[in-house]
Amino acid sequence: MWKKITGWFVIAVVIIVAGGLAYLYLRKPAAAPPSSVKVETTPARLARGKYIFEDLSDCAGCHSMRDFSRFGAPVIGGGMGIGFIFPAELGLPGTVVAPNITPDLETGIGAWSDGEKIRAIREGISRDGHGLFPMMPYRFYRNMSDEDVYAVVAYMNALAPAKNPLPRTSINFPVFLFVKGVPQPVIGPVAPPDRGNRWKYGEYLTTIGGCADCHTPLKSGRPAENMRFGGGREFHLPSGVVVSANISSDAKTGIGTWTEQHFLDKFYQYIEYAEKGSPKVGPEGLTLMPWLGLSQLPPEDLGAIFTFLKSQPAVFNPVETHPGQPKAATTLRTGRGTS
Repeated sequence: MWKKITGWFVIAVVIIVAGGLAYLYLRKPAAAPPSSVKVETTPARLARGKYIFEDLSDCAGCHSMRDFSRFGAPVIGGGMGIGFIFPAELGLPGTVVAPNITPDLETGIGAWSDGEKIRAIREGISRDGHGLFPMMPYRFYRNMSDEDVYAVVAYMNALAPAKNPLPRTSINFPVFLFVKGVPQPVIGPVAPPDRGNRWKYGEYLTTIGGCADCHTPLKSGRPAENMRFGGGREFHLPSGVVVSANISSDAKTGIGTWTEQHFLDKFYQYIEYAEKGSPKVGPEGLTLMPWLGLSQLPPEDLGAIFTFLKSQPAVFNPVETHPGQPKAATTLRTGRGTS
């Protein structure tokens, strides 16, 4: 009798597991139809879109070909928006590809509607309805205001079409099953941030800039929320290992003792590199921090980011950003907003 009961129990477990897997395989990500909006291109939108795409949110950092032998890995000529295959050294669960997002009709997104582009940016749904791997930070971009996402689309529409065929992202089992649960529709309009409220504006810029994404360590593959902004996330690249810095308000291991001017100077020392070209670096100077783009932010934006970061909980977490490497020599280059 016990053998019969055990047999039925095993069968029931198998059916439940099989049913669960079938559900995960067959379910589609939560998605709303793309809007029918047609983004009007204006000089103001192009300028704002360029600022977000190249500097603040660093879309170019993933979707472009870059020279990683130079400080800040600047985009190579003709490489803007043409896509990038992430190296295996990053330890991602499969082959992750930032696709060609130029207006090329065959290998880019030239055939996409503006509504489909907006949905991909803020909701993580591709044109064919599949969920995007959340290395694309749509979890943060969902907070991007309607006007800002229109500006980004206007700028993307103005990029030079580039023919660059790339493979599709291919995520390993079982991770790809769970990726489907990440996208969520944006309900209703998203208002612009209140620039008059420095803290709220800093929160907005920090969010769509994805600062927490890189500056929060992972635990079991997920951000450790109690370590938010505490740094320590490791990035393994073909040329070496770099670890994100602690940018929490901790006085000993973060930016707790920094003044706003110190914070501004830290970014503006790289203005010359951004404008005239950055030097060659070895593993000791390797960085994924988009210093070149962020050096272009105006003082009011960097100041708002600083205000928000300083208000966040202190996280004690000593970080060695280039483990095993000598400290890179840095010459402070001050620029606008630093006097």
